[in-house]
Amino acid sequence: MPRSVPLRRLVLALTLSCVLLAGATACGDADGGNRAASSSASPSPTTSAQKQKYAKARFVANAGLAAGAAYQWIVKPYRAGKFKKGADGRTFAMVKAGVAGAFAYNRLNAAAENAKGDPLLSKAVAPLTAGIASLKDVATRMSKGEAGAGDVGAFESVINSVKEAGKSAGAEVKNKVPSTSQLGG
Repeated sequence: MPRSVPLRRLVLALTLSCVLLAGATACGDADGGNRAASSSASPSPTTSAQKQKYAKARFVANAGLAAGAAYQWIVKPYRAGKFKKGADGRTFAMVKAGVAGAFAYNRLNAAAENAKGDPLLSKAVAPLTAGIASLKDVATRMSKGEAGAGDVGAFESVINSVKEAGKSAGAEVKNKVPSTSQLGG
């Protein structure tokens, strides 16, 4: 029993370090802060129709990743009771939820930025920016183990609103669970 305490502390310290690292990388620009590399690496559309098509595709990809992460590591574990005090694996579930929350927040910001490239999508997503911004603190609370039903509901509500806005603008969003490497930055 005494040997498991240092091991637990080591695992907890490593997990929290990963959360902090992921949170720090998730707080960058919507395009990852890599404007110079992205402009030379990706083809640039020449017509406004191509720009709109790419904007919608990027919006769908980013919003889908946000929705998948939120559902897989926030909503589903919450409904399964993993966030309740005394639940088996609660700490790990809360840390994963914090990382997923930071990731989803980052991808939702990127999706909102992508939406600006398409006039119809821009009008549909513009009212949701305040809701997206409100999620920043929720991810932090989750990683600290302070999340409640309202926090999970906030993520679910914003994700559903973004999906509905996309659908109304002809850019249907489907959940896409990100890989572990995508979550880590």
